[in-house]
Amino acid sequence: MTTAGTARETTTRTGPGAARQHTLRERNLELVARAVYEVPEPLSRAGVASATGLARATVSTLVDQLVAAGLVRELPAVTGGRAGRPAVPLVPAPRSVVGLGLEVNVDYLGARVLDLTGEVVSEQVVPGALHDSDPTVVLRRLGALARDVSDGVAAAGMTVAGARLALPGLVDPRTGLLEVAPNLGWSSLDPVPLLGLGDLDVRIANEAKLAALAELAGGSDVAAPDSFIFVSGDVGIGAAIVVDRELFLGERGWNGEIGHVVVDPAGPRCSCGAFGCLEQYAGKEAMMRAAGLPPDSALSALVACLTESGTAGPAGGRAALPAGRALGSALADFVNLLDVSTIVLGGAYTELLPWLRADVVEVLADRVLSAPFVDLDVRAAQAGPQAALTGGARAVLQAVLADPAAWV
Repeated sequence: MTTAGTARETTTRTGPGAARQHTLRERNLELVARAVYEVPEPLSRAGVASATGLARATVSTLVDQLVAAGLVRELPAVTGGRAGRPAVPLVPAPRSVVGLGLEVNVDYLGARVLDLTGEVVSEQVVPGALHDSDPTVVLRRLGALARDVSDGVAAAGMTVAGARLALPGLVDPRTGLLEVAPNLGWSSLDPVPLLGLGDLDVRIANEAKLAALAELAGGSDVAAPDSFIFVSGDVGIGAAIVVDRELFLGERGWNGEIGHVVVDPAGPRCSCGAFGCLEQYAGKEAMMRAAGLPPDSALSALVACLTESGTAGPAGGRAALPAGRALGSALADFVNLLDVSTIVLGGAYTELLPWLRADVVEVLADRVLSAPFVDLDVRAAQAGPQAALTGGARAVLQAVLADPAAWV
């Protein structure tokens, strides 16, 4: 996250729109909060002053306000072996203000609460078969799930700052409408009122894009690159494009629909109405059918089938999982168009990568024009299961960090 664009809010003007003194304070609160949150090691008040260029007295006052608001926590003072007042390290406050991530996917509903440290403090994930489901029924169930986890964290003294609802389809964040989710059978829908969450600030977003936000947050042994293509493989297949650690959204935020890239125009009809889409070859249900399993089988059943399909391990199981070449073909088009050399495979693909990698890499090498000159990196996602839930909760907390004055 960056603070670009905030400076214009503090420009002095005359007339009815003149900037007031508290506008400058709001900007400075954001600067101080970001200084605390966006460093690998805790800073003291003096360190925050140095990082922001603000006067120490100003920083001390603002830190006191952030601590009182439950956004920042003071750790025990350390002397550092030097004379003078001991430094008090500052860190994000745990279990105070929290964000709620919600998701409707084809085979589960989920709710996850994260605090400002990134810790999961509560979650519920409920399996289900939601193909061609009734959105009113499904969203009411998700609303009940959300109330359950929200009531639990509120009883523990935490405040839910808002929620993000992840959906697998084309969503318009400007209007709050879901335009279409082919695998759910939903279209032209205003989902937030159906949740029944009252005054809670709930906004919608695409599942793959929220999962990419979770990947950006890191927290694993392998840091996320600055630019990458994130692919979320499930029954449907979505993608997100990250450039210089920012989501590239396109004109309406509808990019990344890699599941509906045509792999074979003569292929089977897709739920979107077209023929030969990637989802018909590399979606989870398509992979189950290719392995001779019922389409609604658990992912663990597919992994077991692939493991048992040959004594040579992943190489022996590749014949039972032809999805890799189709996925590689669609990804090659993306790489040729976008010039992004790192591909992060999430969702079901994270576990299936040992059986997918060789085919994906081979097709990329054959079809990406720049392949002889760059190292194309295909890696597993690090954000964990149901990453969109984590990304949704983090998006709420990013909004808190962007406007901490609202909490002071």
